[in-house]
Amino acid sequence: MAGTYAPGRPSEALVSWARRLAPLVRLAHRPRLSGVEHLPRERPYLLVANHSGGMSMAEITAFVVCYLEQVGPERPLAGFAHHVIFALPPFSWLLRAVGAVPSTYAAAHAALEAGVPLLVFPGGDHEATRPIWQAHRVDMAKRKGFLKIARRAKVPIIPMGIRGSHFTVPILARSKLLATLLVIPRLVRVKRWPLTALGVIGVAAIALAPSLEWWMRVALSWVWLSSPFMLVPVVPATIHMTIGPPIEPGELFGGESDGDGDDHALGRAYARVEGEIQSLVDRAAG
Repeated sequence: MAGTYAPGRPSEALVSWARRLAPLVRLAHRPRLSGVEHLPRERPYLLVANHSGGMSMAEITAFVVCYLEQVGPERPLAGFAHHVIFALPPFSWLLRAVGAVPSTYAAAHAALEAGVPLLVFPGGDHEATRPIWQAHRVDMAKRKGFLKIARRAKVPIIPMGIRGSHFTVPILARSKLLATLLVIPRLVRVKRWPLTALGVIGVAAIALAPSLEWWMRVALSWVWLSSPFMLVPVVPATIHMTIGPPIEPGELFGGESDGDGDDHALGRAYARVEGEIQSLVDRAAG
C-alpha cells in the first residue's frame, strides 16, 4: 500500500508521519474539527471549504491530523490539488502520498465514480491570498466548477467552515501584477501572489544587510518574495473546522437542467453553499 497510488488513501508512511507531527500541530494551532458525524459513510460526496493562509500548510496539516484521529485512514478522502503541481517533483510525490487528485473534471469524476469523496477549496489562490483584515470572509470568487461536478455525479455537498488559519500567515496584499513581476508564480499558473508580513520583514533584512551591492539586494529580494518560504505559517493561531449537514443535489439544484450552461440554477446553488460556509465560519467565533 505504501508504494502504490490510490486516490484518497494516504500511504502508510504518511499516516505514521502525520501522527508523529500531531503533537506539534496541536501545540501550535490547537485544532478542533467538529461535525464529522455529517460525513456520509457509504457514498461519495464533495466536502467544500473556504481556503486561507497562503499555501495553507497550517490549515491542511490541522485538518489531516484531526481527520486521522477522529475518522481514520480507512475512510478515504481525496483532496483537490492544482494539476500543474502534479508535474513538479517532489511536490507530485507528496500529493500522491496523501492520495490527492489533480483539480480537473476528469479526475474528480473518476474519484467519485470509484466511491472516493473529495475535499475541495473552490476559492483557490484568490481566497487563500486575501488580506488579513478579510480573514473571516468566505469568498470563493464565483467559481462554480465544483457545483457542476456535484450535479453531474449526483453527490451531496458537505459545507465546512474554517476559522483562524488565515492568521497563521499574515497577508498584507494580493496582486495579479506581483505574480507577473515575480514570474515564477505565473510559470506555475498562479494568477495572484500575496505580499506577506514575513515577506516584508525578509526584504527589510536584505536591504539592511551590510556589504551587499544594490543589484544583489534586488536579486535576493526577488528570490525571497517569489519563494514559498514567504508563506510559512509563523503565527500559532487556533484553527477551528466545522462540518455542516449534507446538502443533497435534489435540494441544491431542484429539478432544473443538468446542463452546465444553466447559470440561474448554478448561481442559486453557489449562493447557498457559500452562505452555509460563511455561517459555519461565523458560528466558530463562539
